[in-house]
Amino acid sequence: MGPVSVWQWSLWGLLLCLLCSSCLGSPTPSTAPEKRAGSQGLRFRLAGFPRKPSEGRVEIQRAGEWGTICDDDFTLQAAHVLCRELGFTEATGWTHSAKYGPGTGRIWLDNLSCSGTERSVTECASRGWGNSDCTHDEDAGVICKDERLPGFSDSNVIEVEHHLQVEEVRLRPAVGRGRRPLPVTEGLVEVRLPDGWSQVCDKGWSAHNSHVICGMLGFPSEKRVNVAFYRLLAQRQQHSFGLHGVACVGTEAHLSLCSLEFYRANDTTRCPGGAPAVVSCVPSPLYATSSGQKKQQSKPQGEARVRLKGGAHPGEGRVEVLKAGTWGTVCDRKWDLQAASVVCRELGFGSAREALSGARMGQGMGAIHLSEVRCSGQELSLWKCPHKNITAEDCSHSQDAGVRCNLPYTGVETKIRLSGGRSRHEGRVEVQIGGPGSFRWGLICGDDWGTLEAMVACRQLGLGYANHGLQETWYWDSGNVTEVVMSGVRCTGAELSLDQCAHHGTHVTCKRTGSRFTAGVICSETASDLLLHSALVQETAYIEDRPLHMLYCAAEENCLASSARSANWPYGHRRLLRFSSQIHNLGRADFRPKAGRHSWVWHECHGHYHSMDIFTHYDILTPNGTKVAEGHKASFCLEDTECQEDVSKRYECANFGEQGITVGCWDLYRHDIDCQWIDITDVKPGNYILQVVINPNFEVAESDFTNNAMKCNCKYDGHRIWVHNCHIGDAFSEEANRRFERYPGQTSNQII
Repeated sequence: MGPVSVWQWSLWGLLLCLLCSSCLGSPTPSTAPEKRAGSQGLRFRLAGFPRKPSEGRVEIQRAGEWGTICDDDFTLQAAHVLCRELGFTEATGWTHSAKYGPGTGRIWLDNLSCSGTERSVTECASRGWGNSDCTHDEDAGVICKDERLPGFSDSNVIEVEHHLQVEEVRLRPAVGRGRRPLPVTEGLVEVRLPDGWSQVCDKGWSAHNSHVICGMLGFPSEKRVNVAFYRLLAQRQQHSFGLHGVACVGTEAHLSLCSLEFYRANDTTRCPGGAPAVVSCVPSPLYATSSGQKKQQSKPQGEARVRLKGGAHPGEGRVEVLKAGTWGTVCDRKWDLQAASVVCRELGFGSAREALSGARMGQGMGAIHLSEVRCSGQELSLWKCPHKNITAEDCSHSQDAGVRCNLPYTGVETKIRLSGGRSRHEGRVEVQIGGPGSFRWGLICGDDWGTLEAMVACRQLGLGYANHGLQETWYWDSGNVTEVVMSGVRCTGAELSLDQCAHHGTHVTCKRTGSRFTAGVICSETASDLLLHSALVQETAYIEDRPLHMLYCAAEENCLASSARSANWPYGHRRLLRFSSQIHNLGRADFRPKAGRHSWVWHECHGHYHSMDIFTHYDILTPNGTKVAEGHKASFCLEDTECQEDVSKRYECANFGEQGITVGCWDLYRHDIDCQWIDITDVKPGNYILQVVINPNFEVAESDFTNNAMKCNCKYDGHRIWVHNCHIGDAFSEEANRRFERYPGQTSNQII
């Protein structure tokens, strides 16, 4: 063996070191986000508008170029991985179809597939970097839990699209130091910057700028101000200017979308020859103040052609439009902030905070009237925007568009609070009364307090819907408040605060005394929404003469007219109007009976449990509204008969199972089961209205009670009945409803 050279010894030594390190094992990599090797060379950020700091369009910087991710095959697992890349602990949701606006540049990833456990997005499967067949209308976004990973300090930070983002705007009254009524409609424009609140220089200020400011503050329009007066006033005051050169087109939904110029810290001269910008906004009649009450005389003339349904808070909901006397929804294709802002201003609110897609406010029922709405933002009505008329094949209700609008700040939430509850969503209701300097908190008498009153209380608190209105509470008295200051509260359910409901004056009358018998609520951000399939009633209605000997169980459950008690049992018969009813839950929470299983009542005759005393009312009315026959349906079996595609059944009555109706499912009561009828034995021939009302006593909270009634025209000639023109109570325009109620009857039996 020849001599070994030095370089050979070095090579053997290097191999030996590598072998030893592999045997001993490599050090465990750090779990700190900045140490992840898989993400080296990549940067991540959230972009788009409007959004919170923990949500937005996902953008990745690779090779010095920022790009987006396509929403094809995107899942919550991928969102978990991306949120960790961004420094958050986990994801709570994700968005599709460029919800936060379309990005620019490359689309870096497509068909991204993650298990959720990956330490880097580079470990997920995809089509490869830069390989995509998507457009920026398909950009994906994430909603991260607002909780940071410990030790996260690398460059993957949340970035805003402007270095000085204007997050908040307010109007500060320039005159009057006393207590001013809310909302504030006129004053100096102030913007919140990182170093505090600052004024805006009025040089070059335009009506377009004022329009955008008023929209952000919840007002539909603006008016001119006395500039000379405010300039004279400004000479006596000191100001801190932080913004100038504001140039808005007028269609922007937020000031940050306008061209802005910020003063630098070393600018010694600010707004030379100028003054603070002043804006005066025009509130809608709903928020116009007159001693704290809305002005009744300011109501707009004519019926609105746009409305919102299914929202948990004022100014939000599914967009519905009126066409040919019938309400229908809007498809979310090309739905954006400009179109949403037109809707919001048309309804008397400000600009849109958010344009919602994918039936985020629940699915509608019936027609879809519009699709591909393209607004510039200057239109006075959504109907003025270019749009596409739609057919049933073009869109489905899973694509119903919605909005969240900016609202004026009224401060009503400061005059009510909950105490003693297990969470901030429940407790005993306490209200603030008294004038300036003599405010005090008190309780509300529980007499007659129900779901409608609780709905208003939860709305005023900003907590969404009411799950329950409690007349008797066992909540712990945490504030030592024992005085009852309000009684006789009666609400319609549409009021913005309890002050707008009818109630006793200064004289409080309460049947049951003590803080135990005071009003309480349990609020929720979601609620069910029941609708009856009206076409099925029309298709299945018929008359049956049923022998009395087959109606003993029905009589026991009060499903017959009162005259049946004096009938010659078991001989003779009763004439019954039978029909099927299919009840859909189109809300955002399951419909559950108010009472738990422990209090359901067993009915031996039919062999079933009743979970609600009365679930529906069936009535025959004359054209002037007089009731001539009635029936009711106890909810002996609330279950999921069928469901939409991709929705699983949850409730089944068999074996004393849980009862309810799942979101996206329906409960079918066939025409051939007991009590699914109206006893019309005593009804004379004529023209009538058939009315069905679901949840008539408001026993279970819903997001919308206006659609719980269904009406049909019907003609009865003493032998046969013709039912037609069936519709949900709020599906027609006011004029169409008036025509329906003035229905003169049929001259023949040929129903067109």
